[in-house]
Amino acid sequence: MTRLPLALTMGDPAGIGPEITAGAWRTLRDEEAVFAWLGDPACLPSSLPVKEIETIEQAPSVFRDALPVVPLGLAAPVTVGEPDSANGQTVIDSIARAVGLVKAGVAGGVVTNPISKAVLRRAGFPHPGHTEFLAELCDVPGREVMMLASPMLRVVPVTIHVSLREALETLTEDMIVETGLTTALSLQRDFGNTRPRLAVAGLNPHAGEDGMMGREEIDMIIPAIERLRDKGIDVIGPMPPDTMFTETARQKYDAALCMYHDQALIPIKTLDMAHGVNVTLGLPIVRTSPDHGTAFDIAGRGIAEATSLVAALRLASVLSENRLNYKGGLLS
Repeated sequence: MTRLPLALTMGDPAGIGPEITAGAWRTLRDEEAVFAWLGDPACLPSSLPVKEIETIEQAPSVFRDALPVVPLGLAAPVTVGEPDSANGQTVIDSIARAVGLVKAGVAGGVVTNPISKAVLRRAGFPHPGHTEFLAELCDVPGREVMMLASPMLRVVPVTIHVSLREALETLTEDMIVETGLTTALSLQRDFGNTRPRLAVAGLNPHAGEDGMMGREEIDMIIPAIERLRDKGIDVIGPMPPDTMFTETARQKYDAALCMYHDQALIPIKTLDMAHGVNVTLGLPIVRTSPDHGTAFDIAGRGIAEATSLVAALRLASVLSENRLNYKGGLLS
């Protein structure tokens, strides 16, 4: 095996993270997507074979027979389905430790189990979520870009976790250009697209209908597209958002830039919810996560699906190998 092991964070121990971690190991134990879990082994299902390891470099040698665990102790006992902010610091430490392993060159990427933002906030966590914390740990705050990827579609929202009103107020031509550049570079470096193709969504119905339904396309989006083309990017748009996600339209691009959160996430979750993976672009490390939350309501009931986590681990393994082998190119 030439790929480095992945660092899988604990996530909220009261959620479905331990269950789907177990399910992911059972699915992947004979594949190249080797990973180690950074967390408290007491949270894992008792039927799961576990091997505590001192360093993540030991993970490949034990992965086929047991889940490798880099142990992290929790401050309070875990009651499944009942999150406790007393354990928040260990959840945070797991993320920081995973990033450190990748930055040290001994792990290929970070895959994050779901966290509860509200629980961590009560523990003093100042960030809106995983992504912003990861960007800070990597010394690139503000450069992070969210992609949702599946075999059927890749989407990138230019504005993310803000109200629709705030998204409209804060969207700028520069934001579209920077997001497009980050996306194109990632498609080339991480996904192996030598000539990445972008599609840019309009903001208004019918992409503005030549200004009849809004001027944002004319005043902001078209100038951004022209700037991206000037930088060598193959980009089309602005495309009417109600038709750009059809099967025929999707063949024309490798990723869609969308103007706000739901414009991007509704189509991918409708088309392929089970295999959707959250990928953070713009970081010096590879990071993926399953596209769902902690699911406290079903934790411990044995019904949680590991499908999205498996997809996140498989994708992170491929992305990390592609990045390792990247020699530079059009956008380097």
